[in-house]
Amino acid sequence: MSGRDGGPLRRRLAQIGREFAKFGTVGGLGLLVDLGVFNLVRHLTDLPVVRASIVATVVAIGFNYLGFRYFTYRERDKNRRTRELTLFLLFSVIGLVIQSGVLYAATYGFGWDSPLQSNLFKFLGIGIATVFRFWSYRTWVFQKLPGVGGDAAETAEPFLDDRRDAARIDRVT
Repeated sequence: MSGRDGGPLRRRLAQIGREFAKFGTVGGLGLLVDLGVFNLVRHLTDLPVVRASIVATVVAIGFNYLGFRYFTYRERDKNRRTRELTLFLLFSVIGLVIQSGVLYAATYGFGWDSPLQSNLFKFLGIGIATVFRFWSYRTWVFQKLPGVGGDAAETAEPFLDDRRDAARIDRVT
């Protein structure tokens, strides 16, 4: 570790920490949306618990996409939105299956269906699915732009090389 800035590992951990904090902010708000809609649907309709959860999760997925695209990952590549949205929905559906599976097992496997138990197992399922979503979104959905997020010297090198090449071409012609 160097004395100046803590070295590359420390910078990388700080960068991931900031990204995780932004992800957590959007996710926390999405959690409130998910649980709020879930409880509204449970109390205002006759939908079974897992179906109510799916409705709530779909609403939260829409909320989260906007938050991730325009807050957490706003500096990431925006050129391939169709690909991004397709992958986001794919990984969100996998997360939905994970969290619904936890709730389904608790409700229909163990008979834990009180409002408190349903909220507890919905929350647990969201937690497990969140780990998967964080990894998949940052790895596959919201791609880094070339040269963004690295060391400042590494980011500047291609720019400086391009400038040197242009200067050489100007001298030759």
